[in-house]
Amino acid sequence: MTSPLPAHDSGQASRLAAAERSRIIADLTDNHATTLESLLAVLRSSSTSDKAARQTATDLAASAMVALRAVSDRDRSLTEEPVARAFERLRDDLRPLVRFGDLDVQFIEPPINGRALPGEVAHEARAIVRGAVLALVEQSGVAKVRVQWDCDGSNLLIRIRDDGPGDLNPEVPSVRQLSARVVSLSGQLDVQATPGWGSEMSVSLPLDPPAASVVTEIAWGLSPREREVLVLVASGARNKAIAESLVISENTVKFHVANLLRKVGASTRAELASLAR
Repeated sequence: MTSPLPAHDSGQASRLAAAERSRIIADLTDNHATTLESLLAVLRSSSTSDKAARQTATDLAASAMVALRAVSDRDRSLTEEPVARAFERLRDDLRPLVRFGDLDVQFIEPPINGRALPGEVAHEARAIVRGAVLALVEQSGVAKVRVQWDCDGSNLLIRIRDDGPGDLNPEVPSVRQLSARVVSLSGQLDVQATPGWGSEMSVSLPLDPPAASVVTEIAWGLSPREREVLVLVASGARNKAIAESLVISENTVKFHVANLLRKVGASTRAELASLAR
């Protein structure tokens, strides 16, 4: 088991991480300014054919996206939060329920040397637990709630159990909202209730975002143009921007996006972008 860093070492590490993040952001700004200038130069060039300009612009955008993802991974590593610290912040979040209410909240500590949580996962996990506790105490007769975190190396595992009537179900509006939030993070939420013994919510949140590999794209059966559209959708570009980038009409973009949704099995544009990352 590793010993916690002394306060001055911890502060120095935080300052170094902040300085590194500032450097990364500055480099990213410069690199993407250069990329945008290059794209404009290509698209405005009178000596380049439409086909060549489109191919060059696509190559520039794809290279910039690869660089952006690499920077995102680096930034993510700088914003990770030790699981024990993230859990301590959760205790602070729920302290008002303990201090000003009659609810007894018990916390089962996670392993102190467990894998650090990406900042976004730590933030969302705390929000999900807060929502789950509030959903549980909406029931009558709940006096005790137990919150437990664990980590299997790939997922954050959360369990929240009460001593209530044991009649909670997935159709309760507050539970449906929580489930939608968990699914948006590519996680899973399960509700188990035993009449007279209480209800339990189990949540699993992946620590690593799903990635679409070349093999997956082949399995989807995408055409070269559909792959170009998919890259731009994943970057957050809207239909008008995609049409301008690929020199096609917005209606054609809509046609390709509809085909992508069907082939990939996504129901929304956001889900399509998430699967492509």
